[in-house]
Amino acid sequence: MDTGNLLRVAGWSAAVVGVAQTATAVVALRKGRRDYADAVWGPGLAAVALTGAIVGSGDARRRWTLAAVTTAWAARLERQMLKRMRDSSEEDPRYKEFLEGDSTAAVVGKVFVTQGLSQLLVSAPLQLAAASALPRGARRWLVPAGVTVAVGGAVVEAIADEQKAKYSQQDREDRSDVLDTGVWGWSRHPNYFGDSLVWDGLWLAGATTWPGVLTLPAPALMSYLLMFATGAKRTEKRMQDRPGYRDYQRRVAFFFPRPPKDSR
Repeated sequence: MDTGNLLRVAGWSAAVVGVAQTATAVVALRKGRRDYADAVWGPGLAAVALTGAIVGSGDARRRWTLAAVTTAWAARLERQMLKRMRDSSEEDPRYKEFLEGDSTAAVVGKVFVTQGLSQLLVSAPLQLAAASALPRGARRWLVPAGVTVAVGGAVVEAIADEQKAKYSQQDREDRSDVLDTGVWGWSRHPNYFGDSLVWDGLWLAGATTWPGVLTLPAPALMSYLLMFATGAKRTEKRMQDRPGYRDYQRRVAFFFPRPPKDSR
């Protein structure tokens, strides 16, 4: 690993994330839509991956492949986020609940600064991979294995979002109270599960180099965010009173997929 190059990659990544978060914060606070922060999550991570591919001196094939996977994942997510925001003039209830009564400075710290730091931590495997050469030997196979896991996770996430969109488009009288078919019959949050696999795979691809193994807290942080901090648990709290949801919780796994239990 080229330590000097890693420092350059990390420095440029921090600068890119800082600019993206600052610009988004200005627009979000001006518009009164603090949930605009969601729109910079994917692009910020893609920007770090591309920065590493450009500035990094590590194995070119690996760093550009990881940048391509991350950018493709982010582009699909961004289309979904922008559509959601265009279709609603109201701020996401999660943000209203989380930030109720907070000052502007508190909002900036709790949302934009925290998200920027999270982006830098989550993308640590990408940054390190960008500055590292591939070792000789069997560990080189972790790159295609990791890319396969990441792409598989992105496919699961895309399928889950597509199934949810089709469900939402149905007339209320024609649809069930809870979406419990397709991948939603195996996990209550298959979109978040697929997202976590993306980052598990990117970490695995970066773990071919020994220091990359030490970035395991990065995918662990992403899984924590998706499961407990900003994702699944907050969604569950909002859904508790929906008819049929408690039965859905009994039958279907919370996060990691498994066959559904008998409805009886």
